[in-house]
Amino acid sequence: MINLLNNSIDFSELIKNPTIKQSDQKNIFDSLSKEFNFDSLLVKFFNLLIEKRRLFFIKKILNDFLLICSEQRGEVQAKLTAVKDLSLQELESIKNELKENFGSNIKLDYIKDETLLGGLVLQVGSIMIDTSIKNKLKQVEQQMIEA
Repeated sequence: MINLLNNSIDFSELIKNPTIKQSDQKNIFDSLSKEFNFDSLLVKFFNLLIEKRRLFFIKKILNDFLLICSEQRGEVQAKLTAVKDLSLQELESIKNELKENFGSNIKLDYIKDETLLGGLVLQVGSIMIDTSIKNKLKQVEQQMIEA
């Protein structure tokens, strides 16, 4: 049995590795459910995933569940990529501006990417605004190739 208290378990290995026996997976999740007092419905759900050998879908299931909850709250997902660290005030300002333009609560995921060279990339749903220098350089390069 894998020792849960000493954190000597790699959960991604437990989930993705098809060679781990169902009984071992079930024992580990039973131990976890007792340790963290999981709801019985959640335990049944995990047991079903283990029994059907679909435990590797758990990440997608959780992401989809969070997306559904977010939609129910009227939130719109937005992804912001910038070349530098933005302050909380700057992020809040961007969020408020987006809220005015899209008329919904915005859930902003912020990523720092130094390969952009400068500017921002903003994606809200299917709308993408790319003001990055990297993108502008690619456009200039493409125009030079076509000329």
